[in-house]
This record gives sequence, structure tokens and C-alpha cells, in this order.
Amino acid sequence: MGYAEYIRVLLRPVGIYAFVPGNIGNGEIESIGTALDDCEAVVEEGEREALVPTAEDWGLALREALFAKRPAAPTLELRRAAILALLQISGDGFTTESINRALSGCGIRAVVAETEQNGRVRVTFPNTAGIPEEFDQIAGIITDIIPCHLETEFYFRYLTWVELEAHFSSWESIEQDGYTWEQLELAV
Repeated sequence: MGYAEYIRVLLRPVGIYAFVPGNIGNGEIESIGTALDDCEAVVEEGEREALVPTAEDWGLALREALFAKRPAAPTLELRRAAILALLQISGDGFTTESINRALSGCGIRAVVAETEQNGRVRVTFPNTAGIPEEFDQIAGIITDIIPCHLETEFYFRYLTWVELEAHFSSWESIEQDGYTWEQLELAV
């Protein structure tokens, strides 16, 4: 029910308006109702865009403008998650756990772990085989998040020989499935 109908329901008991088409009072109520419907639409859009979990358009763009780099997130849900992760970054969040929470701000799942070598961390992409799409953008965001005194190495996942032997019975089965070498490397 729009606001015009809502106003009619409110005024019907008063009995001073005749709600017939073409009546000047009816036209006045229609124009007021239309203006209120337009206001409601603007307020609903503002409410939706004000919160990251519900934003769909300019609310996300305004938040992304706060960051030096835009997340490389291909879907709306991943974009929201990336923004929420980037908003968690604080000046004192240098623990591995806090860095991992913030790393999802790059747009895909990335995990940082300390290596045995002092001052060096390894970043892996557990849900991605090979080098992720838009890696340059993702790497830029990650290196912005990781404290600058740490050297960052990126680790990419490819099919290992053990996995190859477990998944395929012979080279003939690989050839029958029509794998190229590049496709086979990413068949993890």
C-alpha cells in the first residue's frame, strides 16, 4: 500500500474528502502520496547503502575510496567481505591472527604464516590453484596490510606428483581426459 492509500484510510473516517477520480481532493492526496513514496524510496536506499552487509552500490564505492587499493573481489558478497576485512585493520594489529583477518580484504582467501627465517612470512591462497587472477592488485593490498619490516613471499598451489598419482591411474588416463600441461598443474 502506497502513502496515497494510507492517507485515504486515515481521512476516510473524517468524511470531508470525496475520494472519486477527478476530484481535486483526490488529486491532492495522490500528489502528496507520490512525494512521500519517493521520500521513502530515498530513505530505504540510504538505509541499505549505509551498512556494508546490505550495501550494493554507492555505499560500497564510498568505503572503497577510503583505501589505497580497491579489493579484487569479483562478486558482491566477496566485495562486502573484503571491505569489512579492510575496515578491521588497526595500527596495533601485528599478530598473525589479526593480519589473517585483514587479508581477506584482498578479495580472495589468503593466509599468512611465519617462516623459520626471521623477518619473513609466507602468504598462501588455499582455495586457489596457481596464480590468482588480478594477482598484482591482490599482492599490492597484501603488502600494504603486512607490516613493512617483514619480507613477504607468495606461495602458489599446484598439483604435486603424489596428488597426480592418487588422482590418475596412468598417463593414458590423463591424455584421454584431454588435459593440457597447464590444466594438469591446476587440477588440485
